[in-house]
Amino acid sequence: MPDSLIVPLFVTTDLPPHADLAEFGELLARTARVLGPDGYEASLSGKVFWLDRPVLPGQRPAADDELRFAGLLGHLATTVPTTVPTTVPTSGSGRGVREVVRDVRRAIGAAVTERYGDVGAAPAVFAIRDRDVRERTPDSALDVATPRAAELVGAAR
Repeated sequence: MPDSLIVPLFVTTDLPPHADLAEFGELLARTARVLGPDGYEASLSGKVFWLDRPVLPGQRPAADDELRFAGLLGHLATTVPTTVPTTVPTSGSGRGVREVVRDVRRAIGAAVTERYGDVGAAPAVFAIRDRDVRERTPDSALDVATPRAAELVGAAR
């Protein structure tokens, strides 16, 4: 019987100045399909947005060659067979939230570096509260989802 886990996530990283936000979101969604050394299936759904600094009156806007800060707020769902009984106080795939976040962090870090090169720092990927996803996602954010995301999230719930 598969076991399931849904992890609310926040992903942030610097991107080159002319990076396409929708492409970044698609990259994250594709990257989350298979995670970890044992290749378990996962799905990411959420919204991507720019975290540019506000330009106040009297300030100059960012230079054209300045890196841009992008973010994703969303949910990572996994549905995989449980191979070993777990005493982790969360449901999910025989692994806990920390292991799942570690696996998605590694995958996203590798994918962002491969696509955009070294932007100075690895993407930050961490679990947050579900409430924060709902409350802090900007209205202008773009939807992204791994193909089959709805199926996996539905199975996980």
